[in-house]
Amino acid sequence: MPSTDDSLMARLPSNLVPVFTQALKSYQISNATFRVLCSLTHSSLSSTAAEAPALHPPQTPPKSLLVLDSSFNPPTLAHQHMALSALLEHGQPSNDSTDKSRVLLLLAINNADKAPKPAAFPQRLAMMYIFAQDLLRSTAAETRHTHQCDGVDIAVTTEPYFHAKARAISASDFYHAREPSATEQIFLTGFDTLIRIFNPKYYPDGSMAVSLDPFFARSKLRVTMRADAEWGDAAAQRAYVRELREGGLERVGGRMGWAERVEMVEGRTGGEEVVSSTKVREAVLRRDWEALGRLVSEDVAGWIRGEGLYAEGGV
Repeated sequence: MPSTDDSLMARLPSNLVPVFTQALKSYQISNATFRVLCSLTHSSLSSTAAEAPALHPPQTPPKSLLVLDSSFNPPTLAHQHMALSALLEHGQPSNDSTDKSRVLLLLAINNADKAPKPAAFPQRLAMMYIFAQDLLRSTAAETRHTHQCDGVDIAVTTEPYFHAKARAISASDFYHAREPSATEQIFLTGFDTLIRIFNPKYYPDGSMAVSLDPFFARSKLRVTMRADAEWGDAAAQRAYVRELREGGLERVGGRMGWAERVEMVEGRTGGEEVVSSTKVREAVLRRDWEALGRLVSEDVAGWIRGEGLYAEGGV
């Protein structure tokens, strides 16, 4: 197995995978539904030596908590675009110095006792750590809102559904935000996830309103449109949301007002390459390192190659 690039290793804490392996074991024993494992801030990123993963809770409840909930198998440039565009929109400067946004990278580990494929959870958390570094460096390049990103947190949950995840985050003391009005949770999703959230099959006995009323009281959805053969073009996806506003939600047991908490944003533009975790794993199988470099950041690519991830089947 090739060794991870020396320059990348110099920017990372030593024994990153063992550290996350132990953190996951501790989390499983706790029976908690949500836990922040570590945080990265601009100050920790600028340290001369790589620091061990540590917690850096916000001093005050953040204005917005941008929740990127994904399998991170691996994190891609599409994930980075979703987070950066949300920070640009929701991290604008204000007169209040405490008025900051924060990013939460959330990994669901519903089957943490089984060996997930094709990358184990500690490896995914290590890549999330690298992704968080990439994100902070990118915001540092955007002087308009550098100070508005208070930090990037890496967390795990055993909750399978968005409304349960939002409840678990709010119940946590980490963000000091037990009141819905203290921090607005903004879930960054793709259009395919939006379809699932409003699918009545996930709410037995007509429980959609009971489940999602608290969610939309504290949260909103920022949906990146995914124009492809399966989900249609941007116009079709906007038409779907418009239909929700015009009675579609009520017909499946929801509330029309929820649609006002759905923000639709453009994804890739015409001609841009489709980016997905599946395409990353396929590129690694082909040993197409040029394609890999178009799908993930340089450091994530270096980690994948150095650790020998995705080198075997099971994309």
